[in-house]
Amino acid sequence: MTKSTIRIGTRGSRLALYQANLVKSLLEKAFINIKFELVIISTKGDKILDVALSKIGDKGLFTKELEVALFADEVDLCVHSLKDMPTVFPEGTQLGAILKRAEFKDAWVSKDGLALKDMDESHKVATSSLRRIAQVHRINPKVQVVDIRGNVDTRLKKMHGGHCDAMVMAGAGLIRLEYDKEITSLFEPDELIPACGQGAIAIEIRENDKEVADVVKALHCENTYQEITAERSFLNELEGGCQIPIGAYATIKDGDLELVGLVALPDGSKELRATEKGKSIDAEKIGRKLGQQIIKLGGNEILSQVRNL
Repeated sequence: MTKSTIRIGTRGSRLALYQANLVKSLLEKAFINIKFELVIISTKGDKILDVALSKIGDKGLFTKELEVALFADEVDLCVHSLKDMPTVFPEGTQLGAILKRAEFKDAWVSKDGLALKDMDESHKVATSSLRRIAQVHRINPKVQVVDIRGNVDTRLKKMHGGHCDAMVMAGAGLIRLEYDKEITSLFEPDELIPACGQGAIAIEIRENDKEVADVVKALHCENTYQEITAERSFLNELEGGCQIPIGAYATIKDGDLELVGLVALPDGSKELRATEKGKSIDAEKIGRKLGQQIIKLGGNEILSQVRNL
């Protein structure tokens, strides 16, 4: 190993810094003779906070500037929330490692502890995700759904300040930032399907950078990798991004993988779900098959309607 220092690229939000510091801490324990330092980079998704994500596109919204720094040799690796990443890595970069997945379920955060199903027309539920909007409408079509942007802290302040009565957020982010007490409940996946890759932290590196690849592979979790490979393969088959109402989650038991996928209209009026099973080593194939199954059920018609909204 010739590198004495490895630079870790990260966004500057509290959650991003938590994830980057987690990676840094784990690497420092594994490689005591290497210095690891953080390089904070602001991304487009961090700068545009007054427009709904679905309005500004999602191709690399939270990753592009980090990748530019990677190509410019300003950082040696980037730490991402996997669910923010496009399904295809830019030419010249590759996945270095996936950490063991944390909580993958969505969380229900209710100011007064009221359940979603018990709310009425007077209640406002906040989320910036079309996937969550679609499923909230399906669970309770009476509630008002309002947009919300900003990091975890900002969103919680907005809710407690009267912007909304409740929010749907990623459980992993709340738990990582020690906001467990804000969680009213976690949605079971059969009620609200999470985003592809939700709860997983990804490390992106330059292609053919064997030195850095050999370092980060110490953090790699193969089971999580197979799960997210199935989910992202499903997403890729449907040519969907993180602002299309598509969700999926995979689970592995004794080498067998089960993948459940969803595509829906944002107003909750139509939703397609399907399941595909197989061996975990065939994760990519399982994801493609599930995507094709959803397409046969009418998935393309739903996606076409969403893209024309």
